[in-house]
Amino acid sequence: MSIEAVDFFYLSMPRVEDIGDGSQDALVVRVTADGVEGWGECEASPLVSIAAFVTPMSHGACKPVRDVVLGKPIESAAGIAAIPAAVEMECMDLLQAAHTFSGIEMALWDVLGKKRNAPVYELLGYRKAYPKLPYASQLFGDTPEETLAGCRKARESGYRAVKCGWGPFGRGTLEQDRDHLHAAREGIGSEGTLLIDAGQIFREDVHAAAKRIAHLEEVNTVWFEEPFLGGAYGAYAALAAKSGRSRPSAPASAAVELGKGNVNAVQLIDYGGVGFIQIDCGRIGGIGPAKRAADYAAGRGVTYVNHTFTSHLALCASLQPYAGLEAHRICEYPFAPKSVAWDMSETHLVPDANGEVNVPGAPGLGITMSAAGMKKYLVDVEISAHGRSLYRSPKL
Repeated sequence: MSIEAVDFFYLSMPRVEDIGDGSQDALVVRVTADGVEGWGECEASPLVSIAAFVTPMSHGACKPVRDVVLGKPIESAAGIAAIPAAVEMECMDLLQAAHTFSGIEMALWDVLGKKRNAPVYELLGYRKAYPKLPYASQLFGDTPEETLAGCRKARESGYRAVKCGWGPFGRGTLEQDRDHLHAAREGIGSEGTLLIDAGQIFREDVHAAAKRIAHLEEVNTVWFEEPFLGGAYGAYAALAAKSGRSRPSAPASAAVELGKGNVNAVQLIDYGGVGFIQIDCGRIGGIGPAKRAADYAAGRGVTYVNHTFTSHLALCASLQPYAGLEAHRICEYPFAPKSVAWDMSETHLVPDANGEVNVPGAPGLGITMSAAGMKKYLVDVEISAHGRSLYRSPKL
């Protein structure tokens, strides 16, 4: 069984807003192998990712992803695992290659699972998938009152955990941040799990981030996500030392791997001193690299968490790498995605009566896509160079 075709579908809301909401557009990937279709999703700028697939070769280490992927055999998990190594070598200088291949790699696992009549987590070596506790992932409101309302809505919808991020946090005064934190705690309730995402706002400024620790402790925050740039390992380590994580109320740093593969995840764990590592399968290179990151984190006492703020296709793929890790049970859940992220699939991972999310036990990823849903948001794309067409949007 080899890769016969790779098709990309650029989906977008009619109007994309300048806010930290990654569910406003999507790049969905369809892979065909031996007559079986698999689906995946890239987490990056759609047009740039498509270009990375079809761009003419610049030199030996800057080839289009297409040239490395098409025709490759995928008879087994080992066959899939061999492809990202080739992409890393032959597309080394193509900066969005990892993002482009991530969606392809998800679809390869979907194909293999359907061919083997097994869910992806079984192909990864897990005997069963454990339910995960979803946290409603949302933006801070423009005002503390809006933050309160958003967190209260999550609690009333049955969520026991909530994460507030981006928005005004870190952009105003310390007192304004404190007001938002207390509003979030009031909204989710005293027993709820509260998580905070700074959206890299402090860059490498440890002093500015550390000023928020006392206020984070006041509202019993579990983690302080992405206070710094993804590669600011020294800043993460310094903040971990300042936070005094041995204190029960002190939040641990959480960091997101930003598309540099397992090397970045390992550095954040070993040198950044993070207590949580969040992996986006649509960035790291797919499900296989994410599984290696999960194994590495588990072996070093770091909690693995998925990083998903888009569709339920991406959500399901991002749960597979740690589906069998019972102790790593919290998961990011797109609480209020834009309609494009919901409509593109018929299958949705809705929390059960216990408020938990279960990974589908169906073959592959267990997600049925909606052609009608995708067509509503489909962006027609053509890329040409040297007088010839390199890419045209395929038919659904």
